[in-house]
Amino acid sequence: MKRVKQEFTSRQHMISRDFEFYHYKDEHPVEVEYHNHLFYEVFSFVSGDVTYIVEGKSYRLKPGDIVLINNRELHKTVVKPGKTYERYVLWIDPDFIRSLGEDTDLTMCFEHSALRNYNVLRPRAEYNIMIKNTMTCLQNAIFSEGYGNNVLKKVYLTELLVYLNRAFLDNQDDEIELDVVYDEKIGNVMSYINDNLHENLSLESLAGRFYTSKYHLLRQFKKHTGYTIYQYIRKKRLIMARMLLKDGLRVTEVYQRCGFGDYSNFIRSFRKEFGHPPGHYKNHGDAK
Repeated sequence: MKRVKQEFTSRQHMISRDFEFYHYKDEHPVEVEYHNHLFYEVFSFVSGDVTYIVEGKSYRLKPGDIVLINNRELHKTVVKPGKTYERYVLWIDPDFIRSLGEDTDLTMCFEHSALRNYNVLRPRAEYNIMIKNTMTCLQNAIFSEGYGNNVLKKVYLTELLVYLNRAFLDNQDDEIELDVVYDEKIGNVMSYINDNLHENLSLESLAGRFYTSKYHLLRQFKKHTGYTIYQYIRKKRLIMARMLLKDGLRVTEVYQRCGFGDYSNFIRSFRKEFGHPPGHYKNHGDAK
């Protein structure tokens, strides 16, 4: 079986239309900034000293932990030196997942983890073994040139998604709680922002709603998310806009629904953020 050494890349877009699978092993820390992408991500942690930050919540990972990221969440890893950093990473298009599930919603674990604002699975030994074995089979099928390997890739990928959803349903969040750093008030502010992106979200209105001073809110928000409130709101509005455009909505409708009061400002901000004008995603919904 032919194996290809996989060197880490900071690329955050898919080349394949359906899914991509990586096994990375680095002796030195790699740096990745906060980012978001149109696909879902499965991050299976093997070794290292790593904190995974998702939407202001920091998870200190243990070997065997799995992070589930949907296509609306801002996230990054913080890697400390001194240990080999090994992980498996699966990128997968949401529409492709839906094509695999037939009458079973295999996107459930990605969507519900975001709704619960709890992205880490720490599977019991039973599920841990199943997931590891299936990942190995998937990796072997990807690098195989044997008869039927394309069929096997789809089979193992479907099996992996089933086990991830089972592990999600079985997950005990309280077992991970000690390894989570989280500010509840900032989390509530973020939830409110994401539920009301079409509304006026000025610093003054947020501080008043959450009974805190503007300056304290600014400091704590930047501390836990890495963004100023203005930066976070703008980025989440643009993420929402990109998804709506991909779903086929008109640009003139999207900018209003996403809280941009000025059309020209929306066009400039969108191009600066994603490198393309909004029409690119409307006309090329499969662009990653």
